[in-house]
Amino acid sequence: QVQLVESGGGLVQAGGSLRLSCAASGITFSLYAMDWYRQAPGKQRELVATATRDGSTNYADSVKGRFTISRDNAKNTVYLQMNSLRPEDTAVYYCNARWSTLDYWGQGTQVTVSS
Repeated sequence: QVQLVESGGGLVQAGGSLRLSCAASGITFSLYAMDWYRQAPGKQRELVATATRDGSTNYADSVKGRFTISRDNAKNTVYLQMNSLRPEDTAVYYCNARWSTLDYWGQGTQVTVSS
């Protein structure tokens, strides 16, 4: 059974930091590209950051220079370090694992940034 479990969300003041984690089980983690998405109320889910299986990373323009995605294949975990948080970063953050036609989602973790 595949599980992606996010953790690390919470309430933080603007300018603060949070580190999200997504622990995967039931998959060969090193084969998968790992993404972080977010969805704010009333908005579509958007791609925030990607860590490919070879370690390359990509970011949405809105988070470049503030967020860092990383992965630890030995721990089957992907991280999202979020610095200089802004109220507009408030959303539910989801991790996604994808490989070939396979695509799995976590349940999400809430991040709320107060002004």
